[in-house]
Amino acid sequence: MDLQAQIQLLIDNAPQDGVTPQLVTAIAPVLSAIARKLRHSQYYILQNMEEVWVLTTLSNHANPQLEKCVIYAFPTIQDVPLGSSAGLDPQLIAALIPVTHILFQLVAMEPVDSIVFFETSGITTTSVEIRRTDLQHLIQQQLQQNRVKRQIPPDIA
Repeated sequence: MDLQAQIQLLIDNAPQDGVTPQLVTAIAPVLSAIARKLRHSQYYILQNMEEVWVLTTLSNHANPQLEKCVIYAFPTIQDVPLGSSAGLDPQLIAALIPVTHILFQLVAMEPVDSIVFFETSGITTTSVEIRRTDLQHLIQQQLQQNRVKRQIPPDIA
C-alpha cells in the first residue's frame, strides 16, 4: 500500500467528530516525510491477543538507571523471532501494519520513547530509531505552520 493510500485510510478510519480527520490531514505531510525515509511501507509489530503492542525496556550499559521503552518494527515476518525471544510466545502475534499508522500511533503512546525500525531483513544491527518526542515536535511545527497560513487573509495583495 503506498503512502498516500495509507494516509487516506487513516483519515477514513478517524473518528468522524469534525476534528480528527482534519487533524490527520494536517499532520499527514510529517507522517509521509518520515515514512519516505524508511525502506518499507509496512512493518511487523509484535502484539498480544488484545492488539497491545509489545514494549521492550532498554537499559544503558554505562548507567543502568537510564532506561527507555521501545517498540520494534520488523521488515519481514521471519525477522520477528530473531529480535525478540517473545516472538516464540504463542500468546503474541506479529501484525503487519502500514508505516504511517505506526508513526501515527507513536504520537499518543505515552510510555513509549521510540520505535526502532529494522530496515534490513536478517540484520538487527542497523536500524532507524524514531523518537516520540521528535515526532511530536515536528507535528507541532506543522500545526503551527497551518495555523499561520489560515490566519493570512486571502486578499492580502
